[in-house]
Amino acid sequence: MYASATFIAGPARSSSTRRVCVNAGGCRNSRSASNRGAKPGRLRRVARRAGEARVTTKATAAGDGPIIETDIPARLDRLPWGRFHTLVVAALGITWILDGLEVTLAGTVAGALKASSVLQFSNLDVGLAGSAYLAGAVLGALLFGWLTDRLGRKRLFFITLSVYIVATAATAFSWNLWTFMLCRFVTGAGIGGEYAAINSTIQELVPARVRGWTDLVINGSFWIGAALGAVGAIVLLDPRVLNPDLGWRAAFLIGALLALVIFFMRMWLPESPRWLMTHGRTAEAEAIVAGIEGRLRAAGHLIPDTPLRKVRLKARTSTPFAEVFHTLFRRHRRRSAVGFVLMAAQAFFYNAIFFTYALVLTDFYGIAANQVGWYILPFALGNVLGPVMLGRFFDTWGRRPMIALTYTMSGVLLAATGWLFAQGLLTAQMQTFAWMMIFFFASAAASSAYLTVSETFPLELRALAIAIFYAIGTGIGGIFGPWLFGALIETGSRWSLFGGYMVGAVLMVIAAGVMWRYGTAAERRSLEDISRPLSHVD
Repeated sequence: MYASATFIAGPARSSSTRRVCVNAGGCRNSRSASNRGAKPGRLRRVARRAGEARVTTKATAAGDGPIIETDIPARLDRLPWGRFHTLVVAALGITWILDGLEVTLAGTVAGALKASSVLQFSNLDVGLAGSAYLAGAVLGALLFGWLTDRLGRKRLFFITLSVYIVATAATAFSWNLWTFMLCRFVTGAGIGGEYAAINSTIQELVPARVRGWTDLVINGSFWIGAALGAVGAIVLLDPRVLNPDLGWRAAFLIGALLALVIFFMRMWLPESPRWLMTHGRTAEAEAIVAGIEGRLRAAGHLIPDTPLRKVRLKARTSTPFAEVFHTLFRRHRRRSAVGFVLMAAQAFFYNAIFFTYALVLTDFYGIAANQVGWYILPFALGNVLGPVMLGRFFDTWGRRPMIALTYTMSGVLLAATGWLFAQGLLTAQMQTFAWMMIFFFASAAASSAYLTVSETFPLELRALAIAIFYAIGTGIGGIFGPWLFGALIETGSRWSLFGGYMVGAVLMVIAAGVMWRYGTAAERRSLEDISRPLSHVD
């Protein structure tokens, strides 16, 4: 392996600047005789000590952070897909399964909450509870997104999951609307924080050539959780199995127990090497990447031993808010506008329909509350198949055409089926099939919104950028949407509900046009190439 990390003394103020090669994977020309034949673990420890000592000394002497020259991003992007990537996707991507479980429970237990002798919710109360969950997600994303960029990816995806576990368990013990809304708010905060921490981590660990497909499939796994929640609700909300007031409580407790298992699944995950290198901890980043490469080679994968493109960065510990806002709203204002439109449109479209679909089935089609779960299974299938089948085209055909296509198809199909619903031409089964078709495209579209905001902004504020656009989009589209649709359903008018569907359809078509005109072609490109790190130096 060629030299992969070089530390250069702070600002070039002295002719005595020296270079120190740090390579746990084996920089052939830099190994001392005493290290030849040493075990890889020892070499990594030696590299880490040497690298950190050099950074500390030069930063103190020069009075500024060190300048780092490294090929770590290029090495991560050239890696073949291996067991490491599969485990990362499983341990982190399962967050979306949890979110799907949460949102489905909120939808499928709506009837049980209304029938509960303790809670006695109205349709408006159900909508308010959904909005409380989303409000928590907005604030949680902002807080934990900022902390993720400052404290690291790994630390935060344990904190956010812990918040989720405690709040979900507490939801099971709610005794009125206000306690239920409070618990849902805190649960949302945990999930919102997960979105920022997990999306940024996955983007930084997955090779560029498959980043689009991987991101879409992971986000689409939300619907695996939705299906699990639906099946669980069928059993738990069956009055022959559990008392109605106990069934919905058991559903939330089971969600907390599942999350506890995920907590332990994440114990082995490393910190993002990209995050480490920008914070001057290149020796640690090198050790992680060298370890991944070693495991892949041991598994029989071929990794070329050739020089790679390097990036030069000035180490920093944090990014001032002034620089964050300058980057988002001045330097990359066009990308920010695209991200805002995509996130707001999909949030309104998705949350407005999904938080109230159970009410549509029970109020307009007469489906029993404990049977609603059966209807979500084909709905969930369409949502899973969309990203899986369309995801490859986001990496081959390209981001702009595929995002524009999926947003347009979602809007057109919702408008068409909404009109059929208003005319009374659909049965419950036909309505479910219509939703299945719509969300085959909408699932890929919504996932691509997260993909867009997580790959088009600099590394130093990636998690916060995800959080900001998630918060803005969800705040406008997600919180308002469930409340609006809950009120429209309360009127009992199909045409009133159709008006709401048309708002969602128009927003999706507008978003498609914005992406087609102003979107970034990010397919198969390194994150550092799409948007140079703020710490980059020439």
